[in-house]
Amino acid sequence: MTQPTRTRRITLASRPQGAPVPENFRLEEIELPEPGPGQVLVANRWMSVDPYMRGRMNDVKSYVPPFQVDQPLDGGAVGEVIASDAPELSVGATVLHGAGWREHALLDAGAVTVVDPELAPESAYLGVLGMPGLTAYAGLMGAARFQPGDTVFVSGAAGAVGSLVGQIARLSGAARVIGSAGSPEKVQRLLELGFDAAFDYHDGPVLDRLREAAPEGIDVYFDNVGGEHLEAAISVLNTRGRVCLCGAISQYNATEPPAAPRNLALAIGKMLSLQGFLVGGWQDMAPEFRERMAGWLASGEIVWDQTVREGLEDAPQAFIDLLAGANTGKMVVRL
Repeated sequence: MTQPTRTRRITLASRPQGAPVPENFRLEEIELPEPGPGQVLVANRWMSVDPYMRGRMNDVKSYVPPFQVDQPLDGGAVGEVIASDAPELSVGATVLHGAGWREHALLDAGAVTVVDPELAPESAYLGVLGMPGLTAYAGLMGAARFQPGDTVFVSGAAGAVGSLVGQIARLSGAARVIGSAGSPEKVQRLLELGFDAAFDYHDGPVLDRLREAAPEGIDVYFDNVGGEHLEAAISVLNTRGRVCLCGAISQYNATEPPAAPRNLALAIGKMLSLQGFLVGGWQDMAPEFRERMAGWLASGEIVWDQTVREGLEDAPQAFIDLLAGANTGKMVVRL
């Protein structure tokens, strides 16, 4: 692949107030420099949009620095090395890195990880074999301390993480796996993936639907949504139940503080464990995850979905749609 002299990227034009809109993003064309000593130039082929990116658009201190206005966004991406001044990385290598939202990335060699496109499709390294997969595995097995025989409830269950949590729980000996999702089509997909029960949270109060699906209660709640879902789970959790607090997508675009959960005092009498979870704190489980996930994928026991959008110019809308639940499985953009 010949090296271009110019490239395109997406920058943050302004900080969203509530839900992001296209005007918060800007598509720019810039000069593309040559790699310096120890650097590689990568032509990105796939990039990820993820819910956590919404928090980085706010100018607040968090576990990861906020995006800066008039600067390029970043996130997971997979691409091909097209120029290299690093002896350990040759032209043609397929690499995973964190400089998405652009068509080309100039990176230090230490900032990329070589992946094998023969083992799995390139986009899998942004999903089932990447950060979402490890999030699902470590959140369930580590943070939620899953045990065979547990009844597991997953919110946002048709998404990149939730769909894997449910399948991993089933393969690891769960007594019952329940998922919530935002459409009848997603509910049907969860049943196809092996969930024992699933419901559309638009069909009535989450608490009522969860009680119907789990008449004997739940032992583990994997929370991707927060709000009403978390409140319902606290009510239905059994004594010594465990919660993995992974995400709260229902609140990411909120401009007012959420009211729920209003029943947190139940956690005292039930002796519940509510564990905040960031995948970066569980990297020690990555080797175990990769070994087990490789086996499940090879045997066909785990199925992974993805929703694909085309072209860098569509990345902002893909992200906006992700926050509105338009994806089934992992949302990725093909560049």
